[in-house]
Amino acid sequence: MIFRQLFETETSTYSYLVGCERTRRACLIDPVASELPVYIDLLQNLNLKLIYTFETHVHADHITGAGLLRDKLGSKSVVHRDAGALCADLLVTDGVLLQVGDLDIQVRHTPGHTGGCVSYVMADRVFTGDALLIGGSGRTDFQQGDAGQLYDSITGKLFTLPADTLVYPGHDYQGNTVSTIKQEMAKNPRLGQGRSRAEFIEIMSELKLAYPKFIEQALPANQSCGSVAE
Repeated sequence: MIFRQLFETETSTYSYLVGCERTRRACLIDPVASELPVYIDLLQNLNLKLIYTFETHVHADHITGAGLLRDKLGSKSVVHRDAGALCADLLVTDGVLLQVGDLDIQVRHTPGHTGGCVSYVMADRVFTGDALLIGGSGRTDFQQGDAGQLYDSITGKLFTLPADTLVYPGHDYQGNTVSTIKQEMAKNPRLGQGRSRAEFIEIMSELKLAYPKFIEQALPANQSCGSVAE
């Protein structure tokens, strides 16, 4: 497998390039529109053909590069059917198995941050988007957010993965790059050490976070796969 973790500094967003060594087919998970030249150069340098862009959800903090990549490279956009992005080429549901060359990637519906959140599971790793973060979790105070639902998603869909599964989140604000399911179950201050559902809901209700800086531009654009109205 070919793998690259990419970081967009303005919104602290991680995107991921996953490619099949044999077929040279690839996908990008949560691409950011402003990073398009980086992605195109990387694909060319690695001799990869972009087949899919996978969204973990409709983002409120950055504009996706899915539509631009589709226009330039012919890739197909993949979004959960509940995400509200009807522009997508493939609307997926829980348990769908996607293939990128010889690589299998399973969709797990992990709502709670938004109603259409998914995580993408591979043999040794999971891309958790804004559901499970390193030492934290996605916020639940807008965009169909539901703290109880997020707790159920993380404990029922992610913490049931093998303990050594690598956790690659959609964001990090402290310089962390990767965790494991075992580490998050033990040390995550919101969810670790067997915190109850009620405790998690109380923690989330007290966060008092500011709204994302680019929400007014990002939400409508991402519902159109990154197209910005003139």
